[in-house]
Amino acid sequence: MKGRYRSMKNTCPKRHLYGKVGHYGKRIDTAAITKKDSVSELIKKLQVYNGGRLSEACELLEKKYSQADVTVGMTLAGAMTPGGLGAKAVIPLMEHGFVDWLVATGANMYHDLHFALDMGLFKTSPNVDDRILRNKRLTRIYDICLHYDDTLMKTDYMLREILMFPEFQKEMGTQEFYYRLGRIVNDIEKIKVGKKVSVLAAAYRLGIPVFTSSPGDSTIGMNIAGLELCGEMFFPGKFKLKINTSLDVNESTAIVLDAKKSGGKSAMLIIGGGSPKNFGLQTEPQIQEILQISEVGQDYFTQITTDRPDVGGLSGATPSEAVSWGKIDPDHIDDTVVVYMDASIALPFMTSYILQTTPPKKLKRLYTRKDELYEKLKKAYAENNKEIPRLKKLAKKL
Repeated sequence: MKGRYRSMKNTCPKRHLYGKVGHYGKRIDTAAITKKDSVSELIKKLQVYNGGRLSEACELLEKKYSQADVTVGMTLAGAMTPGGLGAKAVIPLMEHGFVDWLVATGANMYHDLHFALDMGLFKTSPNVDDRILRNKRLTRIYDICLHYDDTLMKTDYMLREILMFPEFQKEMGTQEFYYRLGRIVNDIEKIKVGKKVSVLAAAYRLGIPVFTSSPGDSTIGMNIAGLELCGEMFFPGKFKLKINTSLDVNESTAIVLDAKKSGGKSAMLIIGGGSPKNFGLQTEPQIQEILQISEVGQDYFTQITTDRPDVGGLSGATPSEAVSWGKIDPDHIDDTVVVYMDASIALPFMTSYILQTTPPKKLKRLYTRKDELYEKLKKAYAENNKEIPRLKKLAKKL
């Protein structure tokens, strides 16, 4: 028998087994998973399929996103905050310095308020009879349940009262809006909860800009619209809050431009996709195509999504496709990873991995530089855009 095995070994020399094949990557490791493995050690043992992509994404975050000169923008889509992932995963990443600016759906920011107000959200079954829920005045987000009156209506009531404060009676972008709202939410969180549960409150404390790309597409936007209608009818000229989305486009662009022009790098951490994904990535086309400032694209790109790229959905658009739009630097295409996985699984694992493998980064507190960055953007625009004289002529005809 020993001779037979020796013969088999001789017919399969190492150069045949993993000579040329090994040239394309690492040999598959067979180290067993043990009960002593930490989350980071477990993830490092994942090598192929989407487990491999999760491992690659974590390694990219550890090696590249952790650098002090890298400015990280996170985008957040899907019902992340209602499921508690804001407090469980997003806030720890923010405090660790891995989120320098945030783009979230208005829905995520609205449901974030429930936690600061100490209003309950509950785990239920996705197979529950929704007719029964409706009769009991309960609302469902897949397997999350919240009370229509005790949570939704009470949050709306509180929100409308806040929006009537004098400091909100002006035109502003969502960055300033969320900062002002975050300050109030931070105070409420301290009184009602006594612990860190709100992403908006954390963003205020940490000086992290927060944007919503489609502010009207949420209950926050609905409440603003309702108050505007009420103001038109019953107290004209008193309610003056207007959300200026053009400010959002330019202020987010100013963050990315400064990150690149100051000698650093810009990275995107995309949770889900949708409108927040495009808003975060369109900062580069805004720089290059619209403002006509010389630039090359984002340096690093990590996305968690379950969407396929071949059905035309934005969330499935690949990093290589983004290269053609100038969103991703073609020289950094190897520094991009797409993890095809449920974000409610991948994000907590990624957060745990980062906390275990990297030291905290110094907070950039970009909100405190909002006006400075905007002035830098305007200066670069004036110095680089050759279309300004033509636009000035057209403006004279208005």
